[in-house]
Amino acid sequence: MSNSTPNIGFVSLGCPKNLVDSERILTELRADGYNIVPSYENVDLVIVNTCGFIDSAVQESLEAIGEALQENGRVIVTGCLGAKEDQIRQVHPKVLEVSGPHSYETVMAQVYKYVPKPASNPYLGLLPKQGIKLTPKHYAYLKISEGCDHRCTFCIIPSLRGDLESRSITQVLDEAKRLAEAGVKELLVVSQDTSAYAMDTQRQQGGVKTAFWNGMPIKNDLMTLCKQLGKLGIWVRLHYVYPYPHVDDLIPLMAEGLLLPYLDIPLQHASPKILNAMKRPGKIERTLERIKQWREICPDLTLRSTFIVGFPGETEEDFQMLLDFLKEAQLDRVGCFKFSPVEGADATTMADQVPEEVKEERFHRFMQLQQEISAARLQQKIGKTLDVIVDEIDEEGIIGRSKADAPEIDGVVYVDNQSGMPVKTGDIIQVTITDADEYDLWGHC
Repeated sequence: MSNSTPNIGFVSLGCPKNLVDSERILTELRADGYNIVPSYENVDLVIVNTCGFIDSAVQESLEAIGEALQENGRVIVTGCLGAKEDQIRQVHPKVLEVSGPHSYETVMAQVYKYVPKPASNPYLGLLPKQGIKLTPKHYAYLKISEGCDHRCTFCIIPSLRGDLESRSITQVLDEAKRLAEAGVKELLVVSQDTSAYAMDTQRQQGGVKTAFWNGMPIKNDLMTLCKQLGKLGIWVRLHYVYPYPHVDDLIPLMAEGLLLPYLDIPLQHASPKILNAMKRPGKIERTLERIKQWREICPDLTLRSTFIVGFPGETEEDFQMLLDFLKEAQLDRVGCFKFSPVEGADATTMADQVPEEVKEERFHRFMQLQQEISAARLQQKIGKTLDVIVDEIDEEGIIGRSKADAPEIDGVVYVDNQSGMPVKTGDIIQVTITDADEYDLWGHC
């Protein structure tokens, strides 16, 4: 195609961390003068940013690549599945190039190879300084590190994304400040292991070192990062927090209002035997003690977690331990996954694989119990007045989220604007809650 301004199609799959990678690539493409087009037609090249974490994600990625090849024919692939180039080329030998996750420079070099960089464009100064975002204007993901130092037996993230590599605190805070100044009202802090932030640099430098930001000396650690983010005056929500002891120090920041009282802490199981097989922390009694202490310090704390049922070797007794934990912990938000064999994960080749029908039965028992717990927790909010951030406004009313709700993974709040007050997307409004079910709330303002 001959076009003075080349068009690039883009497909982004997978988790919020992958979304941040996509945003960076798109920002660089726009900075170089390419048009980003949300279709396969009339584009010079298609980029597919893939996920490769579990089998269903791999299949979705391969299907997206196939669709792009069929509709356009000129496709380059990046992302987590890109770390398995042979697997991609076995199914789709016609892809032009393949690269792994966070390979920004490689992707750009590949684009230049097939679609040369356009001439200088005088309108590039109009590119927003916060870069291109794939989220609504009022919230954004802030990725603070790449990779992971853990070797959980069900996970292949380290082989896809490498070991922990933290961004500098000044780099993270600069980006956060730009986002806040651009009108972002909520930052969602993400990484593979948020609570490990800066541990890698501390090992390399022999301890916590001082950095300088806005003319002030600051420590390069998670606690300092959270305190500084909290001073921006917007919502700050933490995701993927591994249960290290120093997580306890973050709870007072939530009680003070510097961080949202929301902790996304993937616990995975409650049986010490299964946790040991997963290579996860195994002292579940201590976890229950900490949850109790956290709620004493911050009564409004919302706890989200994820669990795996049907892990190799899981007996009915192990599963019952998990159900007993749920009853005692009374977690607010819970996700459950049936164990899925993943090529390259140690657990895939473990003995005592659990039959699919047993996984399915346990999954439903788990979800039934957690739905009862979630419904009871939400019932306690009826009659309360909550801060709600507005995500959408339609003819039926306002759809938003409370501080207890992360976008796309938690529930929502349906709001009847009885007062008729002017409301726009991104506003934070006060809502009196009148009803609830297992996941969502209803109220009026």
